[in-house]
Amino acid sequence: MAQTGIKPLQARISGTTIINELIRNMELGRLEMGYSVLVPCIFSIYLHPDDFARVSNVQDLVKEDARRSLSAKLAEWNAKPSSLFRRGGSQKTYRIAQNDWWIELFADLESAVPPGDVEIHSELGEGAQPGYRGTKTTLIAREPSVTSVRVARDRENTRRQAPRVFAEIHYRDDSGPQTYFVTQNEVSIGRGGEDLWVDLPLYTTDEVSREHLRLRRDADTGAFAITDKSRNGTWLNGKRLARDVEATLGDRAEIKVAEGLKLNFEARR
Repeated sequence: MAQTGIKPLQARISGTTIINELIRNMELGRLEMGYSVLVPCIFSIYLHPDDFARVSNVQDLVKEDARRSLSAKLAEWNAKPSSLFRRGGSQKTYRIAQNDWWIELFADLESAVPPGDVEIHSELGEGAQPGYRGTKTTLIAREPSVTSVRVARDRENTRRQAPRVFAEIHYRDDSGPQTYFVTQNEVSIGRGGEDLWVDLPLYTTDEVSREHLRLRRDADTGAFAITDKSRNGTWLNGKRLARDVEATLGDRAEIKVAEGLKLNFEARR
């Protein structure tokens, strides 16, 4: 076949494409609760460097238009009949966890996002959400490559710092592998429920109590302690804990919850 010598036009990103992908990401990232549905409101948008250069001078206008589009979509979902109903029969309300949307554009400097494509990482709110690892979407069918570590690094210069992390808990439940960041001095852990709030909800069998255990951090010394609150027991490094008796929790520990689920605890110093 003869060569024409004409190069195919390179795909170029547009504001409409970015906004449409934001809406798709928001829809995919919904978290249904008892009485409402949370949707992501924090978005990190990664573009090919050439595309980022094209929109960098007008990115404030793009973000303003995006906020209006996201708010309009939220209003549309709340206005039309939905298959999502809360107890008692009323329709669940779609909402966000903050007062406003947070949207930021970044140039992808790791050659992961092709020209004309967009990669979006979203979260429900400022802090880490137990059992929720965020939503990552792309325009072209490919695996998102920007890591959550990089997202956090990029945000250091563009938004308020997250609270100090005192410890990490790594585990796997029915929702997959998870990491929970301990940012407060008391943490309740269990299956939870509509009428029982826990800081770290575990998606697993009812062998795990609704409130199974508690962790407590001494604000003066930084030392951690653990208390079993369950029916089926909690084991610390292989030793079963006495119910309602506080025990010292070292900087590294394996916590077995009931008969199977394990939490790997690691304090940050």
